[in-house]
Amino acid sequence: QVQLVESGGGLVQAGGSLRLSCEASRNIFRFNAIHWYRQAPGKQREYVAEITLNSSTNYADSAKGRFTISRDNAKDTVYLHMNDLKPEDTAVYYCHSFPTSYWGQGTQVTVSA
Repeated sequence: QVQLVESGGGLVQAGGSLRLSCEASRNIFRFNAIHWYRQAPGKQREYVAEITLNSSTNYADSAKGRFTISRDNAKDTVYLHMNDLKPEDTAVYYCHSFPTSYWGQGTQVTVSA
């Protein structure tokens, strides 16, 4: 049973934008915060942003001012809007639920110089 499904990744030029989606199963979405993480080749997975049940948000320093996380309660979906993308944003992006821990399968984001 799939709990979290990411989509929206792709190839974009530096300075461009993407919107990632994380669709959650209803029970997961209603009772959990959703985090975004990313993992670049050869690097550890790192925290990007989170949104709580009451839509409070928090961002890694690398994401502040460029990324915006939001949730659509009607669609059980969390979005990560990414602007002014840089080559160093290239990674597989994962969503994660907390405190009930599930991970999605990831979506690849590639930013060309």
